[in-house]
Amino acid sequence: MRYVIIGNSAAAIGAIESIRKVDRENDVLVISAERYMAYSRPLISELLAGETTPHKMLYRPPEFYKLNDVELMLGRKVVGLNLRGKKVILEDGEEIGYDKLLIATGSHPFLPPMEGTDLKGVHTFFTLDDAIAVMEMARKVKQAVVIGGGFIGLKAAESLKERGIRVTVVELAQTVMSTALDESAARIVEEHMRGEGVKIITGNAVQRIYGVNSYVTGVELRDGTKIPCGLVIVSVGVRANSQFAKEAGIQVNRGIVVDDRMRTSAPDVYAAGDVAEGKDILLGTLRGLPLWPVAYRMGKTAGYNMAGGDYPYKGGFAMNSVSIFGLPIISMGITTPSGGDGFRVLIRADMDKKIYRKLVLRENRLVGAVFINSVDRAGIANGFIRDGTDVGDIAEKMLDDDFTLALMPESWRKVKLSA
Repeated sequence: MRYVIIGNSAAAIGAIESIRKVDRENDVLVISAERYMAYSRPLISELLAGETTPHKMLYRPPEFYKLNDVELMLGRKVVGLNLRGKKVILEDGEEIGYDKLLIATGSHPFLPPMEGTDLKGVHTFFTLDDAIAVMEMARKVKQAVVIGGGFIGLKAAESLKERGIRVTVVELAQTVMSTALDESAARIVEEHMRGEGVKIITGNAVQRIYGVNSYVTGVELRDGTKIPCGLVIVSVGVRANSQFAKEAGIQVNRGIVVDDRMRTSAPDVYAAGDVAEGKDILLGTLRGLPLWPVAYRMGKTAGYNMAGGDYPYKGGFAMNSVSIFGLPIISMGITTPSGGDGFRVLIRADMDKKIYRKLVLRENRLVGAVFINSVDRAGIANGFIRDGTDVGDIAEKMLDDDFTLALMPESWRKVKLSA
């Protein structure tokens, strides 16, 4: 029996740990296009800011693979599958057999069709190699433009500003973080970043990147505005690394389709992490959730089932947690519900203190929340969402400064204490 895992990030680590809890004997091989042992990708902005090192970013200690008797093939890219022959095909033509296969290849940054993306100084910001390349360029420039005002883009902007670079963020939507925050919450973030010296432009877009002698020297916006810069970071979303699976005949939508055991449409082939479409417990649909904890849990599920277990994936939901220039921001679940769908929205805000709390309820159950600069009860909210707890009687109190779990019904507290 040979387990082969394509990819070496959170989902792969979850799978390795689960396999080894069930099976200590059979071979485990990890094949990764990246050159590094598994590292914590969310920390690349801290690396750019000079606040950490590649070694400190390791997701598991260096001896993790040896202790779990895992063979590593790093810097090797899988480009195809032979499902009938149960083999993976590498870029150099080598074929490797498997008995159970996990596709955990993650996702890649989307690069929109735009003039100038091939210029030197234009980068994505998603991997350790991306961060190293941006660090090298950042030593040479004084101005940068970040295309995209999502979580990754804003963290990149923060890190560049910490390095003394003048930064402009350009976001197509009317506000930053538009998929996670409503307008009021987003305005708090925008004003906070402006106060730190970052220029924020919303409701506009970069239509081309221009340069001289193959190096970027600026961008031109849709309205004709030109912004000089020596560095451009493109952060406008990600796409699943699923093309080779699709070409092999595995069912793929935006990501690889899996069941609640992480099985794909092909026998003995599983998928987990950003590359897969898992169950969203709030929307009741299969969709990609490119989140680190979700990827790990999906990998954990896949590993148990590959090793002969019967372990269902219970699903997940959108969640983001970030601190930008010291302002903590947490969003989870359905945060911008459409009207008329039975949602109840509660908001408590103090704009002067940059405090924002928002709860979204459906049928008295919490399905979404936003916390800015007052995040102490985010963990409680996360638990309520995951458990489907009826919070109808205490929802208003959850926004109070003095809310505690002692306000929950005694029957609920007894259940939690016994668990």
